[in-house]
Amino acid sequence: MIETIFFALWFFLPAGLANAAPVFANKIPVLNKFKTPLDFGLSHKSKRIFGDNKTWRGLLFGILVAIITLAIQKILYANSIWLQETLPTIVDYSTISLWLGALLGLGALLGDAIESFFKRKFNVPAGEAWFPFDQIDYIIGGILLSSIVVTLSPAQNTAIFIVWFGLHLLSSYIGFLLGLKDKPI
Repeated sequence: MIETIFFALWFFLPAGLANAAPVFANKIPVLNKFKTPLDFGLSHKSKRIFGDNKTWRGLLFGILVAIITLAIQKILYANSIWLQETLPTIVDYSTISLWLGALLGLGALLGDAIESFFKRKFNVPAGEAWFPFDQIDYIIGGILLSSIVVTLSPAQNTAIFIVWFGLHLLSSYIGFLLGLKDKPI
């Protein structure tokens, strides 16, 4: 059980960090030239497709963060017998391509963008919580796109889903307690 939870945390870490990266990209002035909205201001049925908050800056920075995270994981894996013995052999971090990081990051952020599209279609205001979709969009996207290069078992995908859904709720609540968020979810 512990090994399954650890695998879920380890494998999906690039996607989880990619999902958080756009918030930090917003604070880096040199990246402002990439703050163009993903939808380029286009609308569908009189509503913006994704809105101003989904930007190329966030997407590109998130993918970069995911790739760097996977590169660090590969280094740690290569230098840790414990990691080599603990992680399932389904993902050999000594040979896996950094494309996995790109797919995890892209999947997480596309999942978030697609959720934003539907949020607009259901008239949920930008910035408003849309439980549970706000918490699961990046998980579904990351799992789907990473499946291009890695085939996980249903149990592993379920573990990723449960662990990262719980982490999202916990981090949101901690952010609320610390005054970083206006609402607990």
